[in-house]
Amino acid sequence: MAKVEIYTTPTCPYCIAAKALLNRKGISFEETDVARDASLRVAMTQRAGGSRTVPQIFIDGQHVGGCDDLHALDREGKLNGLLGLAA
Repeated sequence: MAKVEIYTTPTCPYCIAAKALLNRKGISFEETDVARDASLRVAMTQRAGGSRTVPQIFIDGQHVGGCDDLHALDREGKLNGLLGLAA
C-alpha cells in the first residue's frame, strides 16, 4: 500500500473532501495540520513546489496536488494505481 501524506487545516472543506475520498478507498494517511504552525506551512509549500493552499497531497513522496487533482486522478482511473489498489 502506498504512503499517503496530506497537509490540512481543520475547517477546510477541500481537506475534508480529500480525506473522505481516501477513507472511502480504505486508505490510511498521515495528516499534518498546518493551521497553527507557520514552519509546517513553509515546509509544505517547499515540498509542493510553491503551492500554499491546503490540502497538499503526496503519494509515496510524489506531489499529486490538492483536492481537485486527487478527484481528477480518481475520475481518470489513475488514483487506484498510485495507491497500490486493484483497478
